[in-house]
Amino acid sequence: MSQEKKYSKQLLGKTVVSKTGKRFGEVGDISFEVRTGELLQIILKDPTAYCDGLELEKNKTGELLIPFSSVIAVGDFVVIAEEDII
Repeated sequence: MSQEKKYSKQLLGKTVVSKTGKRFGEVGDISFEVRTGELLQIILKDPTAYCDGLELEKNKTGELLIPFSSVIAVGDFVVIAEEDII
């Protein structure tokens, strides 16, 4: 199993928060570019009420998407730069 695949599996279920501590939900899935394996977006599971006020991108099934480029740290939480997505 490639490092990238193992890494993305470890993200599933982690809580997504902004660097100011605002909770967005959990990592439900990750979309990626099939040819390169580049991680593109986090698909949010159980989005919080805070997300309702944001104009986040949605996929065809209405799930909220967060660009992977906004991720600034991964530890116990996936920390995103909120200013990069709104």
